[in-house]
Amino acid sequence: KMDDDDDIPQLSSHTLAALQEFYLEQQQREGMKTSQGFNQYSIGSIEEDWQLSQFWYSDETASCLAKEAVLAAGKGGRIACISAPSVYQKLKEQDGDFSVCILEYDRRFSVYGEEFIFYDYNHPLDLPENLLPHSFDIVIADPPYLSEECLQKTAETIKYLTKGKILLCTGAVMEEQAAKHLGVKMCKFIPKHSRNLANEFRCYVNYASGLD
Repeated sequence: KMDDDDDIPQLSSHTLAALQEFYLEQQQREGMKTSQGFNQYSIGSIEEDWQLSQFWYSDETASCLAKEAVLAAGKGGRIACISAPSVYQKLKEQDGDFSVCILEYDRRFSVYGEEFIFYDYNHPLDLPENLLPHSFDIVIADPPYLSEECLQKTAETIKYLTKGKILLCTGAVMEEQAAKHLGVKMCKFIPKHSRNLANEFRCYVNYASGLD
């Protein structure tokens, strides 16, 4: 009887070494994350998943948008971030009198506990009962795709959640649709991403913001 192991393809020692190195690096990275100095809210603590069309803002942009959100929400304000986790992470780094929720499709963000709400824009009003209509002072949204369908569905969620103020981040090509579905206008502020995107990206608001 032949050895059962014979038909298992053997990796070359070179490949094995490379693989081990890769796993080791990954473990070290994970280790750094869980060791004390790591801030679970820092941008990049959860890596971009391009298959989910995720692109994190640069640190500066995320800070700027977070600051704007806090000002717009006011004292004791409630802020909702829809598909904008890097703004959520920045908000969590700040001390302030406000609360924030993250509505996100990527379940990796469930590490943020009760503030995480699973969200699929294809089902814009499929939200937990404790998310009351018009209970957020400002909603910041960055729809994952540059399509009218995605914007229109995300817009339903935004309009359901906001008391009025909307801060939308999306491509410059969406200007007309953004006005049509949300009544928002483009700001002068140009948001930047940690990697350069091919599409020009802009911010849109429906209130007098500090982004002009």
